[in-house]
Amino acid sequence: MARKYRVDITRTAERDIETIYGFIARDNPASAAAWLDTVERNIASLEQWPQRCPIIPEASELAVEYRHLIDAPYRTIFRVARSTVIIVRVIHGARLLDLDILER
Repeated sequence: MARKYRVDITRTAERDIETIYGFIARDNPASAAAWLDTVERNIASLEQWPQRCPIIPEASELAVEYRHLIDAPYRTIFRVARSTVIIVRVIHGARLLDLDILER
């Protein structure tokens, strides 16, 4: 049986999701709902085997190991702390990652 992790979402990541949803919904509410469903399902999938996701390219600049789950064009950035997966950001893949938010 696979190990089960608790998944926590930071307030910053929640705001990221709300902002992206609102941006998509302005032009296409159905697409926004579908995107939100996909993101929620993919985040929930991190309850089992979050290490399947690659380490972020920016990791060499950080003291903590962060991973990402890609839902093109967006990526969900998280870290694993013992038995908890902590979602720290959900950003557009073309956007530069603010490394300061990851260090806190």
